[in-house]
Amino acid sequence: LTAMARKNMVAGEVPFFLGCGAYKHHIPASVDHLIQRGEFLTAYTPYQPEIAQGTLQVLFEFQTQVARLLGCEVANASMYDGSTGCAEAVLMAHRITRRKKAVLSGGLHPHYRAVVETLSHWGGDSVEALEPDPAGTEDIISRIDGETSCVVVQYPSVYGTARDLTAIADAAHAKGALLIVAVAEVVALGLLKSPGEMGADIVAAEGQSIGNGLNFGGPYVGLFATREKFVRQMPGRIAGETVDAEGRRGYVLTLSTREQHIRREKATSNITTNQTLLALGGLITLCWLGPDGLRELGETCTALTAYAKERVGLPLAFDRPTFKEAAFRTPIPAREVVTRARGHGVHPGYALGRDYPGLDDVLLVALTEKRRPVDVDRLADVLAEVCR
Repeated sequence: LTAMARKNMVAGEVPFFLGCGAYKHHIPASVDHLIQRGEFLTAYTPYQPEIAQGTLQVLFEFQTQVARLLGCEVANASMYDGSTGCAEAVLMAHRITRRKKAVLSGGLHPHYRAVVETLSHWGGDSVEALEPDPAGTEDIISRIDGETSCVVVQYPSVYGTARDLTAIADAAHAKGALLIVAVAEVVALGLLKSPGEMGADIVAAEGQSIGNGLNFGGPYVGLFATREKFVRQMPGRIAGETVDAEGRRGYVLTLSTREQHIRREKATSNITTNQTLLALGGLITLCWLGPDGLRELGETCTALTAYAKERVGLPLAFDRPTFKEAAFRTPIPAREVVTRARGHGVHPGYALGRDYPGLDDVLLVALTEKRRPVDVDRLADVLAEVCR
């Protein structure tokens, strides 16, 4: 088993530039110190929640942070991950609008799209998924009609590009539809305008970047927020603040519209619990960073990305502003570039051709604060060698 495990390339031991929805960020030492306390580590779903005041307070504070980060009025106590949260957002939009058609942007992560399409197929709903849009020029507004329940746009897109979503929100609202924004990298919100500020009705985000490791793909933690008027259609649970009979502050499960708590036909979702432990890790990290630290983190990633664009001797695939991921054209298939570079002790990034046949020659390189300029130099040298 040890020999088999050594076939894996460990992200913390080599120059590592793989991203595309899961990122290697610094995790504060305080995270493991606190989440490994027995009160948090051994707890599961609080079936008598009012007894677990510490857990409920953590969830309440987490919801507050998420609502502020995503720019929405209310947030729930977390979802399983970003992809399932995105699918739940689409189902929620169907309930609110009483329509059955979702329009998905070509910049939506392929895994998020696949989850949405799977749930929609078995629910009898309609999905219109636009073609891949690395240039960011798709006319998604023209696809919104009177049958559209929601428009789903990723911000920044799976290609790392960002754009103002206000016009899309206005067009959706004019047709009675909702704007759902999927965020695969919440660190970007330390620099960029929040989805709520641009008119998003529902925001589903992946919280892995804040306080959680790569973990071979999971478990991760989904962030979910919306407008207050839609709160009763929101999946999952909400922890609220109240006072007890003696006037002391306390916490309760204010809303828990899941199958185990109410009649199945009244449930908004069949999600059974929330990611309390991973949500706690995210809460600790956000408190540790603060608004200024989150902004500085985003600036560091952006500066490294700019340096990579200058240092790597390959042409950029898309001439668009990016946050922390840069896409390069490779003279040979990008999957071959990844294989060769790994032989040199570098993981150069993600080959978009794995999901998009038309982008076989595009390598997506992710830059986080865990990388240094010397790592970018090493990447540039290896790419120059393997792309001959």
